[in-house]
Amino acid sequence: MVLRAIDNLGAATIRFIESLGAISLFGGAVIGNTLRPPLRTRMLIKELYKQGVQSLSIIGISGLAVGMVIGLQGYNTLVRYGSENQLGVFVGFSIVLELGPVLTALLLTGRAGSATTAEIGTMVATEQLDGLRMMSINPVNLVVVPRALGLFLVTPLLTALFVVLALFGGYLIGVGMMGVDPGAYMGNLQEAMDFPTDVVGCFVKAFIFGCLISLISTFRGVTCAPNSAGVSAATTATVVQASLCILIADYIITALWGF
Repeated sequence: MVLRAIDNLGAATIRFIESLGAISLFGGAVIGNTLRPPLRTRMLIKELYKQGVQSLSIIGISGLAVGMVIGLQGYNTLVRYGSENQLGVFVGFSIVLELGPVLTALLLTGRAGSATTAEIGTMVATEQLDGLRMMSINPVNLVVVPRALGLFLVTPLLTALFVVLALFGGYLIGVGMMGVDPGAYMGNLQEAMDFPTDVVGCFVKAFIFGCLISLISTFRGVTCAPNSAGVSAATTATVVQASLCILIADYIITALWGF
């Protein structure tokens, strides 16, 4: 029993290292093809529309709702200590430092990342990528790069939208409903928020999360089994693995960045 457990642990470790090596090689191929002409601008714009513009509604509504919830909970907590004028600081730090980039990345994973995996996986199942290889067309350059680059670029933009609407939602609840002084709300927020540390840190997280989402979603699509069950499993794996990687990366970045 002990030897079997050790065997299973060793096999799992080897599979994990192999998968790390495979995704690293895939990432290198994506970067190399991104820097190599031609840049497929028309396809990139199409992906920006699909992944970014079509995600505006879910990101915007979620940001506004999260900001309103944080504003309400923050007010109910701070009023006990007579510090309700610090609500702007509470909402700002909660949204900018953590909830903004993390929730945006998780929502984008579920909405655009999974769709990207399913789309590429369907191309694998219907042998479209094999057809491109037969015509001497690099599928990484034609299929993967526009989708990966699109996900990478829209993540910080959608994060900015989420943060702005969440701060506005907190303002609506705090100032509009709870009667917090608007000057105190905005003044304390501006005074407490440090641009090089807090705002830049937010977008550092957004860019790293975008890199993780784009890499995992395209890799799972390209390497999925060429059947409907394989596409379904790859889509599920994208959401699970990307979400876990985002949360783990969030902790590491927060620890290294120092906030």
